[in-house]
Amino acid sequence: MPFEDDIKSLLKDFNTELQKSGTKESLENLKNTYLGRKGKLSGLLGTLKDFSKDEKARYGKLANEVKAEMAKEFLEKQQHTAGGGSGFFDVTEPGKSQKLGHLHPYTKMREEVNHILYSMGFQILDGEEITSDYYCFESLNIPKGHPARDAWDTFYIEQKRNKNEELVLRTHTSSMQVAIMENQKPPLQTVVLGKCYRNEATDASHEHSFYQIEGFVVDETISVANMVSTLKQLLSAVFKEDVNVRLRPGFFPFVEPGYEMDMSCLNCKGEGCKVCKQSGWVELLGCGMIHPNVFKCAGYEPGKYTGYAFGVGFDRLTMMRYKIPDIRLFNSGDLRFIHQF
Repeated sequence: MPFEDDIKSLLKDFNTELQKSGTKESLENLKNTYLGRKGKLSGLLGTLKDFSKDEKARYGKLANEVKAEMAKEFLEKQQHTAGGGSGFFDVTEPGKSQKLGHLHPYTKMREEVNHILYSMGFQILDGEEITSDYYCFESLNIPKGHPARDAWDTFYIEQKRNKNEELVLRTHTSSMQVAIMENQKPPLQTVVLGKCYRNEATDASHEHSFYQIEGFVVDETISVANMVSTLKQLLSAVFKEDVNVRLRPGFFPFVEPGYEMDMSCLNCKGEGCKVCKQSGWVELLGCGMIHPNVFKCAGYEPGKYTGYAFGVGFDRLTMMRYKIPDIRLFNSGDLRFIHQF
């Protein structure tokens, strides 16, 4: 019968070409030619519509048997063909192990710090990295022309928003402080953790792009004692041991009074070493009681609320936790550094 002759001839041609195929590419082409959706076997099956019902059943069964035989022979040939050439390939031989990726030290530290802060009752926000000059400086008691602006090497953006509103890349996450207070009423217990930018030269402890944690608490009876207790608890949880802290006077326009908080050196346990410059203390963060002018910009009733704010370089926390000597390593792309974590 013509159909039986055609399909047997097709199987013979398939086997002949299969023996000649010795590469992965040639096998793939052979499969598409004979067994593909528009291959020769499918084309032959398309002629079944011209046969009687009994012939369709008999020829269909024959076609399925041929197709199964082709698929079996193809699979056997494929298993004994190397990916790039001809020859025997042992499918039972163990393959090359795949190296799995892992979290960057920033990511690991951020997840842990977020968990600690959340367990302490803080809401955790990110905020805008492009913000206005008003929220970054003026609302934080740093008006235009104020000498304190020299401490922030700011990236200004040419594009304006809302007519003459100047835009900047935020120099600190404190830029979210008034924006949050405008939309939320006390009691507030908030942390903003995100990326900041400053136009400065890089060295072992400075980067033009870095991460910062800004936290603030506002209510009717907040004091410095609350601030010290919270920060001591936070640092002890981050470094997984009880730490001592101390306050020194410090100037930040958006807090009054302002402090620098030092932490006892974990490297020498306060005895004095190169890390702490023989002092036994490491300068860690700035903090203080929120300035009344900041509350005024937020629209809060004068004298009704008090609160504290603190800011710490997230990079510095990570460096101290993992004893990393150079901040530039974080973004270097050096796998020798990354694989240590």
